[in-house]
Amino acid sequence: MKKYQYIFLLVTLFLFTGCKQEDVKVLKKDFLKTKIGTVEKQKFITKIVVKKPVKKLKVKKVNVSVKQKKQRFQDILVPIVTEVYNILQRQFEDVRRDISQNKNLQYIEKLKEEYKADSNEKLLQALKPHPISITLAQGAIESAWLTSRFTTSANNIFGVWSFRKNEPRIEATGTRGTKKIYLKKYKTFKAAVYDYYKNIAKNWAYVEFREKRVQTNNPYELTPYLGSYSEKKEAYIHTLNRMIEYNKFDRFDIK
Repeated sequence: MKKYQYIFLLVTLFLFTGCKQEDVKVLKKDFLKTKIGTVEKQKFITKIVVKKPVKKLKVKKVNVSVKQKKQRFQDILVPIVTEVYNILQRQFEDVRRDISQNKNLQYIEKLKEEYKADSNEKLLQALKPHPISITLAQGAIESAWLTSRFTTSANNIFGVWSFRKNEPRIEATGTRGTKKIYLKKYKTFKAAVYDYYKNIAKNWAYVEFREKRVQTNNPYELTPYLGSYSEKKEAYIHTLNRMIEYNKFDRFDIK
């Protein structure tokens, strides 16, 4: 390589490749130590490519409107909740029929044990799913329209706590007194919906709610019995009702 060609190459490096002046000096020093040949030229060119800085791409933040969040929530969760509700409703009707006909007694006893029900009446109260509108309203509140950290990291839509160390879970940022709080981690949203219904079916705090939901499918008659779901109590019930009414979630209820 002739001297003027070499100088031209160095100038090109400095002006057009983004190499710093000190980088060019290093390349020049390395280049002069090598013999001028095809292989050596290729090595030098390789160094040039490696030294060239990679431009960082600026990622634009996309602002998602509340309307878009709500639509996404509805598109994702309504089909899932509807499917789970229909499965649970069929199970309830089958067990109710078996009880009336005195059939499948062993299976019924097994369900009683699972749901901690000491009578057929209590079992039916546990198995009866409540309206889809309530599930959607609670999901929207607890998951912030599927955008909360617990939802995006753990598929936990309903803020269900974890009390067992051996189950999948994530730690909450806050504490209750000096104790750490953990929330369950689910594989899918569908699994979260199933567990939410089971939690309502078994937890002692919702005894009155279960008794009422076998009597009516009117969500506004049922929400007053869900005050224990939140520390906000009456304010939470009011929020639930407003959520159902404003978003017309009751249009998804199966009559």
